[in-house]
Amino acid sequence: MKVLVIEDEPALSKSICDYLQDEQFACETAADFHAAMEKITLYDYACIILDITLPGGSGLQLLDELKSSDKNDGVLIISARNSLDDRVNGLRAGADDYLVKPFHLSELGARVAAIIRRKSFDGKNILQFDTLTLNLNEKTALVNNKKMELTRKEYELLLYFISNKNKVISKNAIAEHLWGDHMDMAGNYDFIYTHIKNLRKKMLQLGSADYIQSVYGMGYKFSL
Repeated sequence: MKVLVIEDEPALSKSICDYLQDEQFACETAADFHAAMEKITLYDYACIILDITLPGGSGLQLLDELKSSDKNDGVLIISARNSLDDRVNGLRAGADDYLVKPFHLSELGARVAAIIRRKSFDGKNILQFDTLTLNLNEKTALVNNKKMELTRKEYELLLYFISNKNKVISKNAIAEHLWGDHMDMAGNYDFIYTHIKNLRKKMLQLGSADYIQSVYGMGYKFSL
């Protein structure tokens, strides 16, 4: 799942991204108000980690923009402001959670995962799709109760497909989801074809149906 970290302290931003990437999140960053506004306008995120005090503007203005645009991105505010009024104001403005600096990265990761579960998966840790079972906590996937040995990108791709089941997803959307800020590293769509081919092969070998359908000229659809 893709996360955006809006934080102007480079060391903290890097620490957060390094930790979340180890937890198998795709992570993007924005270090000021205007860069953050551009990203939230153009892209969707499973969760946005939002500092309130930013160069060029306020994180609460970004939160207002998200809500006025009817976007469903989860939002976790991180702030050094620790008063009850600050926390209440952030939550009333539409944030899903509020975490006071300094914090442990493990707590931040747990809160991000909880927000994503609530927003994207109805609070569930276990996702079921026909013969497929995904455990979000353990980051494992089973077919007919047999474990699939997936690479990180294959797991991210499968989770993205299931969270968008029965929808047509463009190749560009898949590339942007898997690589985020480093999308240019994908070069062309050959990497996507390879990941999809390998994922399909591993599912079929364990007895699943072929859920990944090519939609000519558009992309892929994950359905029964």
